[in-house]
Amino acid sequence: MLNRPLMLQLWLLVIVVAKTLLINSPAYGQIIQTNPQQPESFQERIRQQQEEQNQQTQEQMKETWLRLNLHEPQLQQQQRIQQQEFSRQRQEMIRQQQFRLQQQETRLQQQEFSRQQQLRIQDQQLRQDQQIRQQQELRLQEQRRQQQLRQHKGDL
Repeated sequence: MLNRPLMLQLWLLVIVVAKTLLINSPAYGQIIQTNPQQPESFQERIRQQQEEQNQQTQEQMKETWLRLNLHEPQLQQQQRIQQQEFSRQRQEMIRQQQFRLQQQETRLQQQEFSRQQQLRIQDQQLRQDQQIRQQQELRLQEQRRQQQLRQHKGDL
């Protein structure tokens, strides 16, 4: 889709061309030239005015054409620059999103590592507690056995 300034210029060009074609049409010229009430000099002045108008219209068309053809590359270049800037910003946004995702993934991995480490520490503490209870239980059993032996010796 063409941009708005270019569309306006194209419409202006179409109007100027249509006006030129209307003025240069044979019917328009015949109306002026076949009017018998006008003296020859008046008709000559009208013809000169038509020629001047034609020349001005052609100059305007030429200027419009030049403006369009000179501005078109500038507009295209400006659009290319805008597209490049948009692409650059989009790539930067994608890069930042990827970076945030990587950071989030790293945080999740660190949290998982910490959780695993805590589980290992808890497991190790449980085993140590079990060993301590078993050792205490063995000591108590040994103490009971020793006490029973003393009582048994005392009874004899």
